[in-house]
Amino acid sequence: MIRSMTGFGRAQETVNGITATVEIKSVNHRYFDFSCRVPRNYGFLEEKLKSFVQSRVTRGKIECYVQIEAQEAEECIVKVNHSLAKGYIDALNEIGTEYSLENDVTVSSVARNHDIFSVHKSEANEEIIWNAVSTVASIAIDSFVNMREKEGCKLKEDILSRCDLILENVSFIEKRSPETVVEYNSKLLERMRSVLADVQVDEQRLLTEAAIYADKIAVAEETVRLRSHIDQMHEFMNSDVAIGRKMDFLVQEFNREANTIGSKAQDVEIARKVIDIKAEVEKIREQVQNIE
Repeated sequence: MIRSMTGFGRAQETVNGITATVEIKSVNHRYFDFSCRVPRNYGFLEEKLKSFVQSRVTRGKIECYVQIEAQEAEECIVKVNHSLAKGYIDALNEIGTEYSLENDVTVSSVARNHDIFSVHKSEANEEIIWNAVSTVASIAIDSFVNMREKEGCKLKEDILSRCDLILENVSFIEKRSPETVVEYNSKLLERMRSVLADVQVDEQRLLTEAAIYADKIAVAEETVRLRSHIDQMHEFMNSDVAIGRKMDFLVQEFNREANTIGSKAQDVEIARKVIDIKAEVEKIREQVQNIE
């Protein structure tokens, strides 16, 4: 199924007491470009998420945001800097002795010096954290991919409708091209008769000139290839793999054939149709830039 490279997905769930939020969004890019923002102390998630997303997405500039709420049951360890605490106590005792003050040093008075304490959270269990985050990320990426597929359906409809318009113009050119040869032959005959007056016109020479002209403006090869390219575009639209780059190349071939037809055209009506074809090809090219 055709996918757009623009998408967004978000999910929030609590898994095994861990509340995780994962947000994924993307825009167009020639390759797979992934960036991730995770809370401090959870840097190990970045590579895991990159591999996880890349298993579902092949192209696009993708940004991933992760939030993890602290667990209520998360163990915290408070450590005392005994050397610093002893220093405070000795200093307080020294003040009392030096200035004959009542020594009221207590645990509470020493504890007011917050720098003697340090709080340490228990090391996060990476396997448990990843299990929670990957579960939520799976939901978010399902939503993300679903949005890209919906956008892809719209792109597919638009591109195929423009391919149909191109085919209509190609059919006109295929019909009109032989008519221009007949018209050229008639005009050439009239011109030769008016110039030569009563002299008999060399029919064989006339046929030779018409044949040369017909060969010069022949666009059958180009229209056949253009039809073949459009058939291939239809095949791409039913592909289950990422085909954005191949489609981009194919559109270049569309343009190449249209340019060749335009350079051969000696007829105003055909030239107008070539312009119409190139306009549709340009619109298709713009849409293809959005396809994964």
